[in-house]
Amino acid sequence: MLSIRPFTILAAIILLTSCNEQAPNCILYSRALNDNWQFAKAGDTLTYAAKVPGSIHTDLLANNLIEDPFYRNNELKLHWIENESWEYFTTINISKELNLRQRIILRFEGLDTYTEIKLNDELILETNNMFRTWEVDIKKQLKSGANKLTIRFLSPIAVNKAKLDALPYQLPAGCEKTEIKVSPFTRKAAYHFGWDWCPRFVTCGIWRPVQLIAYDQCRIKDVQVNIEEIRDSMAIVEYDIQTDGHTNDLNIRLNNKVMPFNKLVRDTIFNPKRWWPNGLGEQSIYTSSIELLKDGMVIDTKDVSFGLRTIELVSEPDSIGTSFYFEINGKPIFMKGANYIPQDMFLPRVTDAQYRNLLVSAQEAGMNMIRVWGGGIYENDIFYDLCDSLGLLVWQDFMFAGSMYPGDREFIENVKKEAIENVKRLNNHPCMALWCGNNEIEVAWQHWGWQKQYGYSPDDSTKIWSDYLHLFKEVLPEVVAGTDVPYVSTSPFSNWGTPDNFNHSSMHYWGVWHGKNDFESFGKNTGRFMVEYGFQSYPDMETILSFADSRDLSLSSEVMANRQKSYIGNVEIIKMNEKYFNKSSNFSEFLHLSQKVQSLALEKAISSHLNSDGHCMGTLLWQLNDCWPGPSWSIIDYFGKKKLGYFTVKDLFLEKQ
Repeated sequence: MLSIRPFTILAAIILLTSCNEQAPNCILYSRALNDNWQFAKAGDTLTYAAKVPGSIHTDLLANNLIEDPFYRNNELKLHWIENESWEYFTTINISKELNLRQRIILRFEGLDTYTEIKLNDELILETNNMFRTWEVDIKKQLKSGANKLTIRFLSPIAVNKAKLDALPYQLPAGCEKTEIKVSPFTRKAAYHFGWDWCPRFVTCGIWRPVQLIAYDQCRIKDVQVNIEEIRDSMAIVEYDIQTDGHTNDLNIRLNNKVMPFNKLVRDTIFNPKRWWPNGLGEQSIYTSSIELLKDGMVIDTKDVSFGLRTIELVSEPDSIGTSFYFEINGKPIFMKGANYIPQDMFLPRVTDAQYRNLLVSAQEAGMNMIRVWGGGIYENDIFYDLCDSLGLLVWQDFMFAGSMYPGDREFIENVKKEAIENVKRLNNHPCMALWCGNNEIEVAWQHWGWQKQYGYSPDDSTKIWSDYLHLFKEVLPEVVAGTDVPYVSTSPFSNWGTPDNFNHSSMHYWGVWHGKNDFESFGKNTGRFMVEYGFQSYPDMETILSFADSRDLSLSSEVMANRQKSYIGNVEIIKMNEKYFNKSSNFSEFLHLSQKVQSLALEKAISSHLNSDGHCMGTLLWQLNDCWPGPSWSIIDYFGKKKLGYFTVKDLFLEKQ
């Protein structure tokens, strides 16, 4: 039935109703394959218990094979892990009755990253993308009884070394500092290769759940909800029902109405309630139930949730320069929010409670937009479900950041499939506000001197830029076309080095920090939509002591020096501490002053943005959260503790409702 759920969460999930395996036309059968896994280093005979979902680093840690990767400088001792291949294996027990089902599918919701998968020693699948879901029909390889499933994870360094060597030039590679820079070739979270706020842990593993799915004639793979029209009196909704199998002689039941199967089904909602961002109205969520029927019996079912809202990005010439703002339900909205990074270096460790606590903190701070930065991941479903319910619009980057990328056919086809899958997965969420092609690549190519730094010839530059244009100006916008979510090719559109650029489009302002300007510069440099800006701070002493001991409580210690990943980090913090407050007398006071100075920086920046309403229509500070404990631009640390800057941001954002 169709229901409306203000302020609640319901993921669009397949209902895994239990059934008897003997029933020939039973509802789709599914079970998780997350238990009883083992792992070993490839070539070794010693095996150890593995957790699925998980990662190689956390499995090694759980078996006392490595020390805590976050403690002191242990990260520097663990880079050997990325150069090894690792094997994970389990046994799948199949009853004779289940083996009679017509289709039996293995579904891997996330594999990090390069794998060779065997069932009963027969190769069934190879994967090469962390961001994709992989399915393979194993009916022919299965036997009744015990079946051995083996997944070999190949070192991305070894896999991509040949590709790197084959190019006549080196590609810029984000913040990767090693001699062999393979991150541009690897469809994997870029921050795993290191960034200026995190370490390098090139993980591998089964990072999302594994399912065994069995069915006979047909199953529902996906339902896309298209809002064709919204008026005060009614809304027209189209359901695009995507199936796998034969739909002959099948019926569907939509909200208790039975009809012959049709891929496209329309429905009318009378007196619809619109979905609004935080602070502007209710977050009304509708849920529809779709059932697939064979001779009157349900063989599969799926619930889908959606919201009724319109969204438009207005970016066009105006009397000032070039606008950049969002209209929600026809109303221009000033966006207040932050940039979000993954909450852990080891992604499967993030709990549902951590997702909720972090995003509720964003909502309580008066935020209405979160940017999912392009060096992380397309987040888990719970992230977007929470954003739906909390009224947090999502600026979603595609997973490209700070690098140039290869343009060969295999790479582009892989990326295209990744994009199609994730656009479809997120399309029903009313929180989705923007798809952005990449983070800082265009501005880097035009202004950061890459051509000179890497010694590109004119032909090299032409080829690299042509590959860029094809991916971000052709492939990705074609994928997004047909949805109601706007697309931009990059962020920012304008570079902060030129005063007139603050009149045009999106802006990342780093004159404070990288430009070493004082905080008064925030008031003189307000763009049309501020996508990034900020200032670093340290977490409190309790968080520091989670990774350090008494020997390390000094900026000159090896541990604290390594923990600071920014090339100018401590110098800038000390300079601004002394400029705006005073010289710290001890390490504890330094920590506190760093948070005070970050708070002051954010106050000056955000006040300038909010007071320029009309010129500026959005402010997204860098950054909301951390992926490990240490100094960064975050206002909430790795353990969820709010820094002083959080409360400053909250006061300013709540004042402007």
